[in-house]
Amino acid sequence: MHISVAGELSYDMPHGNLYYGLMQRKRMARDSWPYFDPEYETLSIRINPPQVSVDNSSCKNSTLVKVDSMNKPGILLEVVQILTDLDLIITKAYISSDGGWFMDVFHVTDKYGHKISDSRTIDYIEKALGPKSYTSDILKTWPGKRVGVNNIGDYTAIELIGRDRPGLLRIACILYVNDDTTLRTVDDASRLSALEEQLKNILCGCKNDEKVAHTSISVGSTHVDRRLHQLLFADRDYEGNCLATVPDCPPLFKPNITIDRCEEKGYSVVNVRCKDRPKLMFDIVCTLTDMQYVVFHATISSDGPYASQEYYIRRMDGYTVDIEGEKEKVIKCLEAAIRRRISEGLSLELCAKDRVGLLSDVTRVLRENGLSVMRAGVTTVGEQAMHVFYVSDAAGNPVNMKTIQGLREEIGHTMMLNVKKVPTNTETLPLAKTSLFFRSLLEKFRS
Repeated sequence: MHISVAGELSYDMPHGNLYYGLMQRKRMARDSWPYFDPEYETLSIRINPPQVSVDNSSCKNSTLVKVDSMNKPGILLEVVQILTDLDLIITKAYISSDGGWFMDVFHVTDKYGHKISDSRTIDYIEKALGPKSYTSDILKTWPGKRVGVNNIGDYTAIELIGRDRPGLLRIACILYVNDDTTLRTVDDASRLSALEEQLKNILCGCKNDEKVAHTSISVGSTHVDRRLHQLLFADRDYEGNCLATVPDCPPLFKPNITIDRCEEKGYSVVNVRCKDRPKLMFDIVCTLTDMQYVVFHATISSDGPYASQEYYIRRMDGYTVDIEGEKEKVIKCLEAAIRRRISEGLSLELCAKDRVGLLSDVTRVLRENGLSVMRAGVTTVGEQAMHVFYVSDAAGNPVNMKTIQGLREEIGHTMMLNVKKVPTNTETLPLAKTSLFFRSLLEKFRS
């Protein structure tokens, strides 16, 4: 009988070499550092690997993504994050992870409401959610999420949070930059220190801004949407004094959130009903996870333009949400997370060949035309830069179409510009909220 232990060594059982090999390991562990096989951590995964299926035949209007796997902390957020990073719309979902097993069914479509027919996308879902995700770098290789000019080399992540100039709203922003000469991460300590100081000076433009302005520079990758939520949560944007500066949501957008108790099963039940939009489930699950709550069961559905989401949760320590003050905080944090991605008015989609300083030039043109950017998504894929800006005029009002026409005439000969009125239930973007003083920040990267 021939077996393999921990994927490393083979032994013939009849000769007793298995016992001998294990004893050798024990002696090595006793005589030096304690031995811990790195593959032991994934042993349960290899014994019971995740089962993932992408089903296009069971439902007429959507693709079913079914995930069965061993339960672990944060697994729901990981799955939802992978699906939303592919710009998939979750129209329904059924979640159950009570005990040691995690079983989910997601009804998804692409952003146009169609089933997922692209074989490459289906293959990625199966690999990213399946057993291969634990032994490969599949999560790092989705081409739509690359950063940097020509996508060569590493990059430096710069996190900014402070006050927006015109309306004194909150600005949270994550930028990925690299050296325009080496196309690699900026690792000169003095250069990074000077950059951080200059950025902080811009964020602290007003006397009272010093307490709310923060910058952070790190090397490596982070999930942008989740990190932006974390930055704004840490900045306590959910509190009344912060939300007071944010324009009231239109009645259709205002979320209705309640927290009740399920006495029979010992859960707190969070009910959310609001205007449906992409990434809504991600924003809610991300907030609950970062607030140290565990989702055991959930039901997600869309009823016309509205979404109804129900989550059965407990705290990490196993207790339910019973204190009124804690309930109030959870509700405020969920409301803030839902509002952060709301946009009205126009979106400007620009596409051009990437180059150093392109983003700074674009924001300069927008400012010179009296436009204020409320939210922005900036992506580089290969040699193409694709920017999307949600804009209003400087006073926060809808943009005059004469202004847009002037913008077309000014930049139309150098890049493609598509102007769209923002539908309330189909647009999706990273939730970086910013304004046109952002241009000053961008210019610092060119100096």
